[in-house]
Amino acid sequence: MPELPEVETTLRGLEPHLLGQRIMDAVIRTPHLRWAIPRQLPIILRGQTIRRLHRRAKYLLIGCDSGTLILHLGMSGSLRMLPVGTPAEHHEHFDLVLANGMLMRLRDPRRFGAVLWHGGDPALHPLLAKLGLEPLEHEFDGEHLYRATRTRSAAIKLVIMDHHLVVGVGNIYANEALFRAGIRPQLAASKLSKPRCARLVQTIRETLTEAIALGGSSLRDFVGSDGEPGYFQQHYWVYGRAGESCRACGTAIKQIKQGQRSSFYCAVCQK
Repeated sequence: MPELPEVETTLRGLEPHLLGQRIMDAVIRTPHLRWAIPRQLPIILRGQTIRRLHRRAKYLLIGCDSGTLILHLGMSGSLRMLPVGTPAEHHEHFDLVLANGMLMRLRDPRRFGAVLWHGGDPALHPLLAKLGLEPLEHEFDGEHLYRATRTRSAAIKLVIMDHHLVVGVGNIYANEALFRAGIRPQLAASKLSKPRCARLVQTIRETLTEAIALGGSSLRDFVGSDGEPGYFQQHYWVYGRAGESCRACGTAIKQIKQGQRSSFYCAVCQK
């Protein structure tokens, strides 16, 4: 599933192609994704200019004259810039057609993505209104994490993956950040000291920033807006490496299940 670094990579790739462009049309080939694409969307979008692109959690927000196009890549989605007239292939469900002769195309084999429209403040949309802090912004710091975990007996990995607390820390990056912080994924969140909370916030930021710089992780179907895969998976410390030697100490990496997701850790490096 594309996580925050993959969505941010996509955003940065799309921005120079979309910002300031006038929309000629929208083409809906498959209306039933995770939620139905609004039937009137082509009428709404024709003639509007793209004024702003930004990301909220794993959502891409394309701000137009009278509202915001809200996109989610689901489990297998990707967005590509292509010349107008490029034939659509299987699983390519939606086009945003621009006046400059280019189009943005959504490919989503599993159809868990979303193309939605919101006419008001996008922060008030039901999908966005209750989201937590962005992990790369200053508001998310060690003090915030420390306060938020004092009464949380759940495992720290599950807590940092809770999008009501902090958004976009998916399974891959939670595993990697916890290794860098020297914290076992199953440790109760309330047992973290202030210094360890501060260290974990730091490693979450470092992990996500490095992943963005490397174009995210290409697992299964993800490619960036230029069609290129991400390369962060070549730098994993623990994720997907069960039974392999820890790159730091040589101990075999362990794998457990937490919340129906796999967790990977080093029993020596992480306490």
